[in-house]
Amino acid sequence: MHAVLRSLWPPSDDRHGPLVPVMIVLTVVTGVVDATSYLKLGHVFVANMTGNVVFLGFALAGAHGLSASSSLIALGSFLLGASAGGRFRARYPDHRGHMLRTASIAQAMLLAIALIAALVLTKPTSTPASYALLVPMAVAMGIQNAAAQLLAVPELTTTVLTRTLTGIASDLALLGHGHETAAMFARRVVAVMAMLLGALVGGLLVLHVTVAAAVALAAAIVFAVGVFVHLLSRADAPWVKT
Repeated sequence: MHAVLRSLWPPSDDRHGPLVPVMIVLTVVTGVVDATSYLKLGHVFVANMTGNVVFLGFALAGAHGLSASSSLIALGSFLLGASAGGRFRARYPDHRGHMLRTASIAQAMLLAIALIAALVLTKPTSTPASYALLVPMAVAMGIQNAAAQLLAVPELTTTVLTRTLTGIASDLALLGHGHETAAMFARRVVAVMAMLLGALVGGLLVLHVTVAAAVALAAAIVFAVGVFVHLLSRADAPWVKT
């Protein structure tokens, strides 16, 4: 049990330290924003690009209820954000904390823009007004995914869960044969539950409150992550080194 808990919140001298719980929290954000975009912005994702590629194929095949233009806009915006995330790594090549802090603040600002659009527009969920939310949200999630990839925290990509679910199923037979296997199994399960929690909360907010409420929650969480990482980013902290 101790090994499992350490895998979810490693000590400060660990290689990844506080990045593990941070990545789990950002996985919740992914669930919130994708619930918002899929349920209210025309059946499109802003974080899970695999789904958008598939939706694009369906739309081109003539499937009803899907928009090829929305999928393409989400894909392009996401890639723009991922490119920006790569630039943050170039700016802070030797300090993962400063890189993630900068990426999180930029992501929070983009989500704040989407929030303003949701509050100002009379019909933010109608096309093309929905693009005012879709674009900044997808750019923000591109930044998050680029940062997660550059940080390379094992089993915590904040977005893609297919590999995570595969690992859970394949490791079932190995449980009880070592603390490391149990620790990674627990981390994978928590990642899935974090995504599920985010999707649940995001779905409840957009369906029963407002789109703005869901976007505001995502922006607040990401901003808090940026502040949290900034406060812990001592130059001598082992986890900040690339």
